[in-house]
Amino acid sequence: MRRIIDDPEAMHALGVELAGVLRAGDLMVLTGPLGAGKTTFTRGLGEGLRVRGPVTSPTFVLARTHPSLVGGPPLVHVDAYRLNSAMELDDLDIDFARSIAVVEWGRGLLEGITESWLDVEIVRPLGASEAVGGTAGSDADADADEIDADLDRAEPRTVTITGVGPRWESGLGLAATAGTGGDATGSTPAAAPDHSGAGPDGPTTE
Repeated sequence: MRRIIDDPEAMHALGVELAGVLRAGDLMVLTGPLGAGKTTFTRGLGEGLRVRGPVTSPTFVLARTHPSLVGGPPLVHVDAYRLNSAMELDDLDIDFARSIAVVEWGRGLLEGITESWLDVEIVRPLGASEAVGGTAGSDADADADEIDADLDRAEPRTVTITGVGPRWESGLGLAATAGTGGDATGSTPAAAPDHSGAGPDGPTTE
């Protein structure tokens, strides 16, 4: 499934919408460059799942758990940038089976963790990415959410959601943008992103 998202409000709304098809045990790999809107999307998920907030970037804590306010599964938000293997992800001792998990920078780290997941990729305009590229490593201690708020401008993003594994064989059940081919399921997502352009201490946003 591919959609063009016009602004942060629409990105948030997509997260709310996707929350409606998720259940305990579902895992998402969330990929996108600096300021793409990953945190905004995850906040929408949190609102849709009705979990305790605020939903903020887990960059400096690796994983943050948001309990449900309505007796549903918790939302676990993971930043896997500093993790090098599925074993290190597993060592976080997250109860994936009873949670809904969002793993940023998680491509290539799911072996043995789950057989099904959603690959969510957010692409922002190239010019916008280049315009903020110089800030990526300028202050390793900068607050990730403040940077996200500054960079998450009202510029169109392309969001592609690919279902991998038997859980998503029948599709997502969400409407796709006209002309994009409907639900994308079972296809192979792109290779893991190159982190070489980030700062020495990892990403400083989302």
